[in-house]
Amino acid sequence: MSELKHLKLEKTDGVARIIFDRPKHNVLNIEMMNELNGELENLIADDDLKCVVILGQGRSWCAGVEVGDHKPEMVDDMVITFNRIFELINKLDVPTIAAVHGACLGGGMEVAIACDIVIASEKAIFGQPEIKLGFFPPYAVVRLPELVGPAKAIEICTTGKNYTAEEAKSLGFVSQTVAEDDFTQAVDKLVKEIQVNSPLIIRLNKRAVKRHLGMSFPKAVEVVSDYFLNTLMKTEDTLEGIKSFEERRKAEWKNK
Repeated sequence: MSELKHLKLEKTDGVARIIFDRPKHNVLNIEMMNELNGELENLIADDDLKCVVILGQGRSWCAGVEVGDHKPEMVDDMVITFNRIFELINKLDVPTIAAVHGACLGGGMEVAIACDIVIASEKAIFGQPEIKLGFFPPYAVVRLPELVGPAKAIEICTTGKNYTAEEAKSLGFVSQTVAEDDFTQAVDKLVKEIQVNSPLIIRLNKRAVKRHLGMSFPKAVEVVSDYFLNTLMKTEDTLEGIKSFEERRKAEWKNK
């Protein structure tokens, strides 16, 4: 396995931490994107995984995609590689957390909002400034209407303005903001709340949330109820959860 040049990966107790590490501002280039895609592909195959946290080293979380990679001779490769990030994040059956500090702009913001949960330092800055360079953000124009509605998505993409963490939270694409000094502790607390649970049941919960999207309400209830009765209730970990509750002890998960 080749050594990572622009990322760091830490895995402990079912938690994978991917750390952007390309000074000064963790700007994504094609090489860095390929590294990220390779790590995401490996994580998809990890049945013991409980969650994935994406962090940034240095002053910024990720300040965008390398402008030079948008040149005509490179842009096709860049877009294919960039879109693969979102395809892989979407395939992950465990919660994905963007733990954002500093600048989170352009393609960086797109990666953040692809995650299930965005927790931000109060000093984090978000924005889609592509319009100022004559572009639009391809993933954001798909994802933002789901998170903030079409009108606000148009505002974000056509003004190119920056938003504070609190403004981003009020708009709906940041889940939680915390004081700068409490940021690491808050991220660890969130991870631990997920980490105590069965890897299998974590996956089934996320799949249950996603599997009914786009269905009518009666169909959605039918599909999720069937999943509950014929998949969830046939797992050893669900039965262990019931038993441990009745016996007033900590559950001993078997991941099956």
